Amino acid sequence: MNIKVESFQLDHRMVKAPYVRKAGQLTGPKGDIITKYDIRLIQPNTDAIPTGGMHTLEHLFATYFRDYMDGIIDISPMGCRTGFYLIKFGDTPVEEVKGVLKKVLKKVLETKEEDVPATNEIQCGNYRDHSLFTAREYAKYVLDKLE
Repeated sequence: MNIKVESFQLDHRMVKAPYVRKAGQLTGPKGDIITKYDIRLIQPNTDAIPTGGMHTLEHLFATYFRDYMDGIIDISPMGCRTGFYLIKFGDTPVEEVKGVLKKVLKKVLETKEEDVPATNEIQCGNYRDHSLFTAREYAKYVLDKLE
């Protein structure tokens, strides 16, 4: 079988989270570079961020990453709930993405409940499933461990 999904080729037993790594890069027909980063917050197959906290991190990451970095196409949670994929135009060095991640996580720790964006039934498809408390707990955990 020919596996075309990069993350399915990654031996998840060998990774040491948290980390940021370049997971892939494409060049479009007009020369645009699109890079995908694996932002792994917790160790695969040992823990998973509860859905409420993951959902809140998704909303905060979508906003806060754009405060510090241009060219973001999307930042999406992994289905396994161990991290996020960041997709952006250009080729930003991993260390720079890691630096932005640290700033974003610090901002998560400072966020007040009323400042979590789009947590209403108009802007969110599951607005009741949020936990800023859990998002903060995981943000602190990752900041303490991230090199």
